[in-house]
Amino acid sequence: MNRAQLLKKLLPGFIPLFVFIAADEIWGTKIGLFVAIAVGVAELLYVGFKEKRFDKFILFDTLLLVVLGAVSILLNNDIFFKLKPGLIELILVAVLAISAFSKVNIIGLMGQRYMKDIEFNDAQMVQMRKSLKYLFYIFTVHTIVVFYATFYMSKEAWAFISGGLFYILFGLYFLIELVRQKKKQKAFANEEWVPIVDETGRVTGQAPRSQVHNGGKLLHPVVHLHVIHRNKAVLLQKRPESKLIQPGKWDTAVGGHISAGETLNVSLQREAFEEIGLKDFSAKLQKTYLWESEVEKELIYLFTTYNYKNFNVHSDEVDEARFWTKKQIEKNIGQGTFTPNFEMEFKILKELNLI
Repeated sequence: MNRAQLLKKLLPGFIPLFVFIAADEIWGTKIGLFVAIAVGVAELLYVGFKEKRFDKFILFDTLLLVVLGAVSILLNNDIFFKLKPGLIELILVAVLAISAFSKVNIIGLMGQRYMKDIEFNDAQMVQMRKSLKYLFYIFTVHTIVVFYATFYMSKEAWAFISGGLFYILFGLYFLIELVRQKKKQKAFANEEWVPIVDETGRVTGQAPRSQVHNGGKLLHPVVHLHVIHRNKAVLLQKRPESKLIQPGKWDTAVGGHISAGETLNVSLQREAFEEIGLKDFSAKLQKTYLWESEVEKELIYLFTTYNYKNFNVHSDEVDEARFWTKKQIEKNIGQGTFTPNFEMEFKILKELNLI
């Protein structure tokens, strides 16, 4: 659920309150109460007919309006009624707190229920929780001010703070977020974008390359190619010392990200040429698996090929490349010679009886 959709879902429930504030000023408390209740019932009917759902938040707001309004009229004291927006917002703050700081994202669950055509990937969920935290802080402060206005400020000031100020804060927040998102998109304009996928490989979104390596663990697809000699020796590449991840270690011959909009085969051929100069080769997909490190989470497509004669290291992405026999590899396993990922894939190659 994005910010606009979140706003769209939350604000209808507050309409009866704002209608009452306006009607109360014109016709008084009793008539204002009846007008607001009529608006709440009309909203329930409209949402039920138009969207084929029952909006519990609108019902709750309307019923709370009835209860507090009735108490206020019976006791001839509007303090009970003036408490209503603060109580409503206090519930909203509680929902935001649970959604932002616990494992139960109520707002996210509401979005999945009411907008069945919209799915959330990991990146969107992370961004949603971040947004919910900001909203929690903003409306916690606003709720405190509403309660203060209830007891210590004029009715006009209370009406503005509990009504108009609510919208103003929402609008300012979304305006700031819009500007921030525009700046972020501009910063990422020249960066490679990669697809975000689920564990089956289905694309659910995309993100800049830097964002999948920042520890957020956004699942993205990667191709690995093992080049195997006819004597079952395995071609390995040595990673440059300048690499941020596993510098100076021996690794799978070819490994790289799939770019957004790119097919598996196109990505494999591109990466193989860029890293070891191999081109026009045939390869077989042997296994797909998940790999997670301290900085990223990958869905790896592991390929093998026996087309090894034309490889040629011509890129600064690789220091050198040479074949290792099975015995040579086993002798150096666990010694810090190889990357952890390759050592795991070496076990896969043995299990598949490929070496």
